[in-house]
Amino acid sequence: MKGAALALLATLAIAAHAEPVSFGLFGDFPYNARERRELPKMIANMDAENLAFVVHDGDIKSGSGVCSDEVFLDIRNLFQASRHALVYVPGDNEWTDCHRRSNGRYDPIERLAKLRTLFFAGEHALGQERLRLERQSMKPAYAAYRENVRWSAGGALFVGMNLPGSSNNYYGTTRRRGPSAEYVERSRANRAWLAAGFALARSSKAPGIVIVIQANPEFEEADAGRPNPGYKDFIAQLRAATQGYAGEVVLVHGDTHHFQITQPLRDASGTPLKNFTRVETYGSPTLGWVKGTIDTDAPQLFRFEARPWNPSPPH
Repeated sequence: MKGAALALLATLAIAAHAEPVSFGLFGDFPYNARERRELPKMIANMDAENLAFVVHDGDIKSGSGVCSDEVFLDIRNLFQASRHALVYVPGDNEWTDCHRRSNGRYDPIERLAKLRTLFFAGEHALGQERLRLERQSMKPAYAAYRENVRWSAGGALFVGMNLPGSSNNYYGTTRRRGPSAEYVERSRANRAWLAAGFALARSSKAPGIVIVIQANPEFEEADAGRPNPGYKDFIAQLRAATQGYAGEVVLVHGDTHHFQITQPLRDASGTPLKNFTRVETYGSPTLGWVKGTIDTDAPQLFRFEARPWNPSPPH
């Protein structure tokens, strides 16, 4: 096991009975000029809370907005101004969909490379507080995947992965029947990263693991026999890993802009897995953030509180 993983393992072990730790979750925002004006205000609102870090689970612009360097830099600078450490996972609006005419007809692969350069440089999260991240890119076989990260807090392990909406780029820009080459390679990296995360959580006896992605993997559609090919393998791996893990599993995602806390992951007989919880964050035009708390001494390891945000009246 490499040094960074050993350090993370030690941190998890030390924090087995730590004081409660809180964090913030938000995403699918900002989508327009008005929401762009609200973003620093909502970040300031989270800044006023006693949080260990905050997470943006993707879509830093609308699906019809231009995917320019200027847009990316503007959001990065706002994220850097956060008083708390800020972890960001990419969404479909900022790379897989950038080939659209309204987005400027960019090459999605080039846009993903630009995101990696701007948002995932160095070994720390964005924001003013220092939060060291372990990146999958530390392994030579996955050197490109700087956006796949993990860290620990409150005794739980957090895992961030690049798994966006728009069917996870399964079809690429050609809409052909089979999976795109980019999807195949990134899915290989994601499978390895998710498996390694659960292995670390088991070996450290962590009481919980939180997985952060952008896409809604469409659990309900899969249950109805209509699985999205871009998420089918992810759901199968997540189900098996959750069933083989004694702790609590939380999946945080955005994408469909519907705040909800549910238990949609089921076993082969259709019974919900009791140790699995899905938290979908708010999304434009309904704004807000979610406060999560980890308390290893409480009957319920994870608690989540809705924090709706009322935008300022338009000028």
